[in-house]
Amino acid sequence: MADSATHSRLERIGTGIDWLAAKTANRVAIDLRALAALRIALGTLLLVDLLLRTRNFVVFYTDRGIYPLSYLNPALSEPYSVHAFDGSLEFQALLFVIAGLFALSLLVGYHTRTATIVSWFLLMSLQTRNPIVLNSGDVLFRMLLFWCIFLPLGERWSIDARRIDRNRAGVASLATLAIMVQVVLVYAINAVHKLRSEEWLDGSAVPTIMHLEHFTVYLGPYLADVEPLLRLVTFVWLGLVVASPLLLVLTGWPRVVLASAFAGMHLGMAATMSIGIFPFVSVAGLLVFYHAPVWDRLQRAATAIGATARFGSLLDRLDRLDPLPPLRIRPRDRLPDDVPAPGPTVASFVLLMMIPSVIISGAASVDEASVPDTSATLLDHTEMDQSWQMFAPNPADTSRWYVGVGNLSDGTQVDPYLGGTPSFDRPPNPATTVRTARWRKAIVYTQYHSLTNTPDYLGNYLCERWNRTHDTTLETVSIYAMQQEVGPDGPESSIERDDVIDEYDCSEDTIQA
Repeated sequence: MADSATHSRLERIGTGIDWLAAKTANRVAIDLRALAALRIALGTLLLVDLLLRTRNFVVFYTDRGIYPLSYLNPALSEPYSVHAFDGSLEFQALLFVIAGLFALSLLVGYHTRTATIVSWFLLMSLQTRNPIVLNSGDVLFRMLLFWCIFLPLGERWSIDARRIDRNRAGVASLATLAIMVQVVLVYAINAVHKLRSEEWLDGSAVPTIMHLEHFTVYLGPYLADVEPLLRLVTFVWLGLVVASPLLLVLTGWPRVVLASAFAGMHLGMAATMSIGIFPFVSVAGLLVFYHAPVWDRLQRAATAIGATARFGSLLDRLDRLDPLPPLRIRPRDRLPDDVPAPGPTVASFVLLMMIPSVIISGAASVDEASVPDTSATLLDHTEMDQSWQMFAPNPADTSRWYVGVGNLSDGTQVDPYLGGTPSFDRPPNPATTVRTARWRKAIVYTQYHSLTNTPDYLGNYLCERWNRTHDTTLETVSIYAMQQEVGPDGPESSIERDDVIDEYDCSEDTIQA
């Protein structure tokens, strides 16, 4: 009788474990077409990111810009940045071209895993070369690429897919769990910060943010005065980030609806704020939460308009190109879907170490844990430390625009920063005075990090650029931040002037050399 009772209990335990495993696998499973869409999105974003950076290529990435290699120190750049080996324009341009080629390889799914690894490494290297101009979108971008190294991104809609004979519709693994957890961590950590904020809890956060004129673009200035709508958006966004763990719990259409709500909010950010590629990287990450029926419908629609045939024909032509070397197929990729893959791999051990490390890092960022030394080392070498404070706990409350004043040798004044004649009048669109989102980061860093000699580097760059391209010599240069405190109803103080660069003397030695 005792043996029978023990056997019955073991059976119930086994049944419970099987049920839990099935439920977990169902929640972390990702459709292979979702992974293909993620691959295409990340490959496209890599190309777009490189193209956008070329607007500020010299100023931010070469020795002729604000941040030459002589400026770097261990607090700003790690020694494994390939971009920090040589600050010449030619070397940096070569790395940009190489990164672009691997991004294109990722986009079309050609030697996908290699393209993913190299793209991740080069992106991390580029970001480490000049971390001053990064935002949360850049950080999330490299983290998504890291997790993608362990995912089968090339099994659908790719050149590689024509050479892999494995019949499966989706995949559930440690890697799929990892990328889902990563996306949720961004929102969950940010939610904790926002719940500690009076502005987010009383609904004034988004109305205040929309009055930050150096951030708001496109529809932003028009919506800034629609306070009731913006207060509603504040509560909706707060509710979404608080509910973000449900992305891991829900399945089917409820999960799709929640992911779509997040995607819609991010697209709203892109339409109103100058925050770089962050909204689009976030939308790319959300693709993994869309289940098979969504991709079935999209595939039927694409087939109906002929897009599937054209895309397949393009991949076929690329696949037949003679210069393309053959793809080495791993034995596990030839296994039928119902045959278990071989035992643990190096990737499994990496994931088993990294997933707990990033979760602990997230908890530590909100003062709920401390990171063990081993995890800290892993996070440091992979740049995976989690900290997601975007506009939280308290959003910025100072609107600003920038004015450059340069004194020429003939006695006239120019604006060597934006061009034209200096004017302290409020511009029609203050966001244009920060030029790009990366310039905004650089100017703010210069303004508030007085312990560094960054103002001298920026001043010297502006002097050198002007004197190289004009006949009349620039003798001194200043940049001023015109600042005004704002609240949910708009300006709350008079405009004040603050120095970013104070009368830099262009005759000083060229510190960029």
